[in-house]
Amino acid sequence: MAQVKLAYIGGGSTRAPGTVASFIRQAANFAGSEIVLQDLDPEKLDLVCCLSRKMAEAQGADLKITATTDRLRALDGCDGVLSSYRPGGFAARYQDERIPLSHGVVGQETQGAGGFFMALRAIHVARGLVADMERVCPDATLFNYTNPVNIVAQAVADHSPIKVVSLCEGPIVFPREIAELAGLDPNKVSAVMLGLNHACWSAQDDSGGATYDGQPIIPMLARKLEEGIADDWARRWITLAVQMNSLPASYMKYYYFEREMLTELQTKPTTRAQDILADVPSYWQHYREQLDAANPVLEPALSRGGIFELEVAVDVMDAVFNDKNEIWPTNVVNAGAIRDFPDSRVVEVPCLVNAQGVRPIAGDRVPPGVRGLLSALGEYQQLAADAAWDGNRQDAVRALISNPLVRTLPLAQTLYDELAQAHRDHLPERLW
Repeated sequence: MAQVKLAYIGGGSTRAPGTVASFIRQAANFAGSEIVLQDLDPEKLDLVCCLSRKMAEAQGADLKITATTDRLRALDGCDGVLSSYRPGGFAARYQDERIPLSHGVVGQETQGAGGFFMALRAIHVARGLVADMERVCPDATLFNYTNPVNIVAQAVADHSPIKVVSLCEGPIVFPREIAELAGLDPNKVSAVMLGLNHACWSAQDDSGGATYDGQPIIPMLARKLEEGIADDWARRWITLAVQMNSLPASYMKYYYFEREMLTELQTKPTTRAQDILADVPSYWQHYREQLDAANPVLEPALSRGGIFELEVAVDVMDAVFNDKNEIWPTNVVNAGAIRDFPDSRVVEVPCLVNAQGVRPIAGDRVPPGVRGLLSALGEYQQLAADAAWDGNRQDAVRALISNPLVRTLPLAQTLYDELAQAHRDHLPERLW
């Protein structure tokens, strides 16, 4: 098994203990490896490091776990870098949600104006990260889990020689979730998802595309609709799948049911960020309690994201460093894999993963009915990545107005002014 050095940028976050738990669960695949946790908060970083070491020791994992606030030191000599950070924390996410909603448009972490400003902040950090990687670990691969993962990967792929792959569980969980909402067994669903991150759809082929127990699933979903589905969200998602003859990512609700989603978000007394912020103290309390336990065990309800976090990243690292020739859904440069996007566009597509890297598997197209929207989202993705990397305010407003959830110039200018002011401390001066 591979013996490597891995840096985890964001290793003092609420989701970090669960991420280390994922590494520990696969410790046999990384025996003798070092995981360096890096974060800006020394107190929380120390807590995560101590808890991680104790979990590893209790489970007999042959992993060396260290921590530092010095990013260059963490990266020095690394074979792989896992990035999962949130500039400004959940307080910044709250602004991404609140400000757009105050102007009558969707406010969300990865979609619309909120997602755009998350991209601006994330890429501002990513520029420094890959510059450091070029200096001390130029052959390492960046395994990115920082949202919006597609825009971050696009910016890095376009402007840095560092190898980058962005990761998300979406293509794995979306088909299972829609089956479960329809009352079907999620374990019997099979679907090839492709498109853009949080905007992927199941491929359509001559055999009927997505299947359930070997049979086309769309007719089964249509029958479930005819029988009646009480839950509004389940009915919308399944209706969209039947209409488009393809299983969509759940995030498509913000586009195909924009008005309904806006009403729900505006009616809800708190935003998602506020809900998470309310739970954050209990996460840290749980981690401190487990630090004192003889055999620390993370409880799903008390851990950010659950017991095992970023598992797809660990799986893909395992496939790369142990040359496993496995197929995983990832976000990489298209290189002709999907004919509906330019070769340079970062797409979400099944990839062959081995010691040669992460390479997209060619041959599929996105469903015809959604190509227009995905094309627009792809163009927005490129404009956003360019503006975030080295653009100015005018470039950024141009990118924002191209977002299908924004669309009008006065709205884009208003949203930009308010969000840029709210996030001023986390943006470069050129974007103020």
